[in-house]
Amino acid sequence: MNRYSAKNTVVPVNFSFAAPKAKQVQLIGDFNGWDQESHPMERTPDGAWFLQLSIHTGHHRYLYLVDGEPTLDPKANGITRTEEGIRVSLMMVS
Repeated sequence: MNRYSAKNTVVPVNFSFAAPKAKQVQLIGDFNGWDQESHPMERTPDGAWFLQLSIHTGHHRYLYLVDGEPTLDPKANGITRTEEGIRVSLMMVS
């Protein structure tokens, strides 16, 4: 067993999205099975939306659902596609 392996490392990741007029924002991604109900974000006093989530290290695909509308993250590491060809945000967690 390699005790220094990062494969099973979980780290806290802060997600923040500016959408002051939104009524609700959810975080969906490969880390939660694209479940639209599992990670609602909280509105901060400045109108941004915030969520801290512990995620395994590696590459992850995700989107924000802003009032039900899939939205790319302008602060993502990049953009990729799902197996269905849908454009999603990409991040590297290390």
